[in-house]
This record gives sequence, structure tokens and C-alpha cells, in this order.
Amino acid sequence: MKKFFANVWTKRVFAVVSALYALGAWRLCYFSLFYDIHINDRLSQCLILTAISIIALVVMLYTRKQILTRICSFLILPPMLPVVLLYFGEWGMIIPIIATGVVILLLSGAGEGIKTALGTVTLLLYVFGALGYFLFTSFFVTQAKETIVDEGISPSGRYRYRIVNTESNSKENANGSTAVYVEPNYADKRFLFATFTLKNVDRVVDLKRPIAEEAKVEWVTQSRKEITEQLNAKSDKIVLHLSEDALEKIGYKKTEHYTLFGISADQKKALGKDISDFNDVLLSDVPDDKLGVFNLAKDEQGSYYVVKPSEEFLKISGFDGNSRIYLRDLDDNLLRAFHIMIDDSIYLNTLTDEQLNKLGVPETGDVMMFNGEICFRYYVAEIEEYFDVESRHFSLDLLG
Repeated sequence: MKKFFANVWTKRVFAVVSALYALGAWRLCYFSLFYDIHINDRLSQCLILTAISIIALVVMLYTRKQILTRICSFLILPPMLPVVLLYFGEWGMIIPIIATGVVILLLSGAGEGIKTALGTVTLLLYVFGALGYFLFTSFFVTQAKETIVDEGISPSGRYRYRIVNTESNSKENANGSTAVYVEPNYADKRFLFATFTLKNVDRVVDLKRPIAEEAKVEWVTQSRKEITEQLNAKSDKIVLHLSEDALEKIGYKKTEHYTLFGISADQKKALGKDISDFNDVLLSDVPDDKLGVFNLAKDEQGSYYVVKPSEEFLKISGFDGNSRIYLRDLDDNLLRAFHIMIDDSIYLNTLTDEQLNKLGVPETGDVMMFNGEICFRYYVAEIEEYFDVESRHFSLDLLG
């Protein structure tokens, strides 16, 4: 057995544990930036995490002279800084990992000079990081008293809501306000002893000023067809903004939504329009013999292309100019060079029930009423993509 543990390959295999532990610390860092934590059982979580940390520490000390363990010993503490700041107070989770990181950093097989240098850098990172964070939260985060007066989950379980009364000293909100928030109930990450909920994905669907005296929430289930009829009866000018992929799903071609904007007086005159006319023009409405005014032309299949691209455009776009440059191959920024944008708006009353189904709108879903008024429809949330739970965008709001 002694010979087995003294074998260098045994140590190299066990060194993978240090990589997994460091990976866990970075994973927790990711969660702290984009998720709020809700611990279900603090004692059990602390005991299990402590046991895992002790086992990992023993293995890392056993393999401390392996290059993988040496590298990982320096990678545990830095990602824990956001965890300490954003999950401040969750010491049963933080202390075992920090303690493990400190011990393996001090006792790893790396040279004393490297350990001293990296230890000093890590310490300074914590000091200045904590200082900057507390200054930010003290001076730049609005201080307001928020009280949750009601919260719950929709009948389908797909959404959850909360009603928040806010009392503030600001002049704009002197009498306070009542806000109704809705967020997806399907974006959580659930583990044995903790649940992580995605930050900043909620949406204010109703806002009352001053604070509402009554906060009554009702949920009903309505069909897609029923909601469509209600919205169209309210107005025939309801506009939806769809992504390019969504437009293609319902059979709209990209070229049908090319819109000319900011065109010059000479171009307006060539199209027979008044110079004072500020309305945008659909490219499909421009006669073929007038396309040259915009440095464009159309091939036999009806696809638009650039007639004489400038040297500057070729340099920016990366095209060589030896072959036709089609508008379909240009992104939004390059299209703007020709005063063209893709109009993503479409009238609701032009969509059929079949097209709505292709857009991913379920046949039935949740509708929320606050104090007797409809404030949220699943239908609109799905079409307008209220909740983008897949993308991650770092912003200062995540630190608030």
C-alpha cells in the first residue's frame, strides 16, 4: 500500500481532485455574480461542505508537489472574492473554502518566492476589492426601504411574482410606490442544500404611485385565441418587435423588412417625396430603376446587392470587392453604412393563430390581474421575450 501511494502516477491521478475543487470555487464565483443564493439547511450544508473541503485538502497536501496541484493552489482564493462580497454572511459556505485555499497556498510545493508574491497579490486583491465594493454600495446604490407585501407563483408554475412597497427620500418618489414584479420560475438552479435564482431577470409589470392601499392579485388561465381577440379589440395598431429568427419562423423574409432611414434631400426628391417628409421608406417600395440612388441593385432572383462599394467600406467590412456584396451577408452595423436597418416591428392583427404557435406562444397560459386590472399576459411575455434566461451580461446592477 505504501508503494502504491508513493507512486508518482498515483499522485498525478489524485491531483485531479485539486483541479475539481478549484473548478468548484470558480463555479461558485460565477453563481455569485449572476445568481442570488437561498440556503435551505445551513447546518447540513456547512457540515457537508466542511467534510468535502477537509478531504480535498488532505488529497492536495498529498499531491502538493505535483504541477497541477501547485497551479490549483493559486486558483482557489481569487474567485472567492466575489463570493465573500456578494454572499456576505453565508459563512458556513465561505469559511471552509477560504480556509482550504489559504492552507494549500501556504503548504503547496511551489517555491517560497512564488507563494509570497502570489499571496501578497491575493491579499491586496481582497483589500482593494472589498474597499471598492463597499464604497460603491455606500455611495452609488440608492438607499430605499422596500417591503414585500405579497408573493407567489402562477397557476402553471411558470412564473412567480412579488409586490413591493418602496419608501424613498427622493423627490421623484416622495410618497413611495408599489411595484409588481414578475420573473420566470424555471431559471433557478436547485441543489441539495441551496437554490440559486437568476439576478435582474424580473420585470416590473405594474407600478403605482403613491403606495397602493390595496394589493390584490388574481391569476386566470386564458387561451391564445382569446387573448388575441382581446388585444385586437383594444387596438388594431398594437406593434410587436420580433427578432430576425422569429420573423423567419412565421414566413417573413429579411428583405421585406429592410428600411431606409435618414435619407438625403436629393434621395427623397428622386423617390418623389417631399423634402420635409421624415418617414422611413421600405426598401421593397423603392422602384428598381431608383435603387441606384442608394448605390444598390437587384439581381435576377430579387436579392439586393451593393453596386460600387467604397474603399473605406471594403476595409471595414473585410470584403475584397471582387464579387457581389449582398445585403443579406451584412450585419446591422454594416447595413447602417447604407442607411438601412431591419425593421423588427409587425402588427399583431396581421398574425394568424398558426403563426403565433410558430413563435412559441402556448395555446393557454397565465394572465395576472392586480387590483382588478390586467398587468401581465404570458402571451406578450413569450412574444416580446421578456425573460432572456440564457444570456449573461455583466453590469454594475449585479453588485447592488
